[in-house]
Amino acid sequence: MTGRLMLLDTASLYFRAYFGVPDSVKAPDGTPVNAVRGLLDFIDRLVKDHHPDELVACMDADWRPQWRVDLIPSYKAHRVAEEHEAGPDEEEVPDTLSPQVPVIEAVLDALGIARVGVEGYEADDVIGTFTARAKGPVDIVTGDRDLYQLVDDARGVRVLYPLKGVGTLQLTDEAWLREKYGVDGRGYADLALLRGDPSDGLPGVPGIGEKTAAKLLAEFGDLAGIMAAVDDPKAKLTPSQRRRLDESRPYVAVAPTVVRVAADVPLPDVEVALPRAPRDAEALEALAARWGLGGSLQRLLTTLAE
Repeated sequence: MTGRLMLLDTASLYFRAYFGVPDSVKAPDGTPVNAVRGLLDFIDRLVKDHHPDELVACMDADWRPQWRVDLIPSYKAHRVAEEHEAGPDEEEVPDTLSPQVPVIEAVLDALGIARVGVEGYEADDVIGTFTARAKGPVDIVTGDRDLYQLVDDARGVRVLYPLKGVGTLQLTDEAWLREKYGVDGRGYADLALLRGDPSDGLPGVPGIGEKTAAKLLAEFGDLAGIMAAVDDPKAKLTPSQRRRLDESRPYVAVAPTVVRVAADVPLPDVEVALPRAPRDAEALEALAARWGLGGSLQRLLTTLAE
């Protein structure tokens, strides 16, 4: 991976497509395909606007890995639709979105767009590992701010955060992060775990919100520096901050492992070059007819060929 690598947080994007494209967009048999066609339109626009040399659709093989739940049991607990002892818990997903996911996967495979999910890991971890291995610049396309932790100007790693579809993207680099949060990419994970994140079931440290977390990180450097300050009577902490951080030691001890994306996922050997022509034109033609993919697929094929 030496060219410009684009990594898609695929579930984040097809959720956005599902809610952004009317469910009146249907296959010939009346099945909604708004997420499928919306995602194809997203990929078309991203390739047109940002010209990646390599593209990977990163998937959630396990959206709530047990190793994270073992450390923080509340992790994404509110999003569990059904628990499974033998495998990953089932995530709460809209009824008409779930059947579209296998179609998305089949279309990506027929197109020849690399699709990678690894058992026991989230798409974030796959993205983190591809990013760690990349030799060239990386564009991470996601609606999940957790991935701001990977932003690294020196390595050319930035996050493209969709504001409206993917036509309007917030290009998140270190300057933007410092202006918005007062931290760089490396500091964002520490900020997030101190602040907490209700959408992921992360409790954070009580009484320490985003602004206080940013001030503490500016004062003491990183999470380790903050916790060292708790033990230093001369450190500039208010009594309540010292007490709350001290009481939160069990959480602070495990939260970094949960919040920080993995960089050592065992990735499969895949061809990540942007395809110019479909890998399986016959299968793609059958999928297009079965699901009525029409102009969305044709536009993407034209863009890839160019």
